[in-house]
Amino acid sequence: MNLSERDQKHLWHPYTQHKTSSPPIAIIKGEGALLWDDSNKEYIDAIASWWVNPYGHSNKFIADAIYKQLTTLEHVLFGGFTHEPAVVLSEKLMEIMPKNQQKIFFSDNGSTAVEVAIKVALQYFFNKGEKKTTIIAFENAFHGDTFAAMAASGISFFTEAFQGMLIDVIRIPVPTKGKEQASFNALAEAIKINNCAGFIFEPLVQGAAGMIMYQPQSLDELIKICRKNKVLTIADEVMTGFGKTGKTFACEYLTEKPDMMCLSKALTGGTIPMSITTFTQEIFDTFYDDDINKALFHGHTFTANPTGCAAALASLELLQTQEMQDNIARINKNHLAFQKHIESHPKIKTTRVLGVIFALEIKIDSAESYYGTMRNTLYDFFIENGVVLRPVGNIVYILPPYVISDVQLQKVYEVVEKALEIV
Repeated sequence: MNLSERDQKHLWHPYTQHKTSSPPIAIIKGEGALLWDDSNKEYIDAIASWWVNPYGHSNKFIADAIYKQLTTLEHVLFGGFTHEPAVVLSEKLMEIMPKNQQKIFFSDNGSTAVEVAIKVALQYFFNKGEKKTTIIAFENAFHGDTFAAMAASGISFFTEAFQGMLIDVIRIPVPTKGKEQASFNALAEAIKINNCAGFIFEPLVQGAAGMIMYQPQSLDELIKICRKNKVLTIADEVMTGFGKTGKTFACEYLTEKPDMMCLSKALTGGTIPMSITTFTQEIFDTFYDDDINKALFHGHTFTANPTGCAAALASLELLQTQEMQDNIARINKNHLAFQKHIESHPKIKTTRVLGVIFALEIKIDSAESYYGTMRNTLYDFFIENGVVLRPVGNIVYILPPYVISDVQLQKVYEVVEKALEIV
């Protein structure tokens, strides 16, 4: 049996209906923006493997940092102990985070970073003797698959099996162009009639919804409404963080700053699972008490794993190089040129670009489901042509590693344009 056949004996893949899905592609090697399967077919990883791998596969700089850390201290429990990689990473992050962020809590992935933030929002008010049990989120949001993160997510087929078991969440419209006031009004109304603890949002770009974009001025207004009404704000930067929007964090486009931020994915350059939730000093102080019951009783076995911290430090160092910043600007320039070329195509409804993110929406006659026929046809076409892209319904997006070459990027554009001929 080949690797793919052996896989199917025991492995259960994410977001997969195994009865109807094609067998998984066996990848045996990666370098830069490229992957190779067990038949030596080459693929351009045009989504940085679910947005985690901006510095390229098998990055030697990160690998060397991981190896060096493994030979010194691979892991130590973080309850009652600390270590230099975690301390240095906290110091480096504080240099680039919004200035109101002062405390860092480690966990394992994007979902758990969100889980921590939501638990903190709820306990923050509990510790103050106030009962606030509702979270506000955008329609069609996606914040992860653990229970609180799943509850805050608005893509229904991900959560419909768990209705009635989730925390209370009120959804408001995304303030896209023309819907800004409706979003502001809905937030104000939600706060007025519910005991709202927090508002969680993907800043400026809703990733899993199809790279839906909205303006920073609108988010500033929503944060102002929350601050006026003493509702905590949570910026889910799991996807947008570490350069995706053209700035290190999407929140850098804002005048108003969130109370909490969630980071993961590109944090370790796609090497070791790790996430971080950050907080203001005022939030931390609400848990700082002689009463042990006011502590945050939450933790993960691999909290602040030293090897993961070493990978994150190497990733931050790469991000801050002039070469990587130039790469981000170069990709954005290429995206804008492709947008200008493709936006008048008769099959295109809309296009949008922010930083290294490009998305186009294909015109359709009827609603297209997330994993519908068009999506599957497009996905198969891209794979056949050696490009890894995962359309969201009728929306095709590109979010490549920062190290992708202009030649590789042009091939991605060409394959996307050819795909329009088959839909």
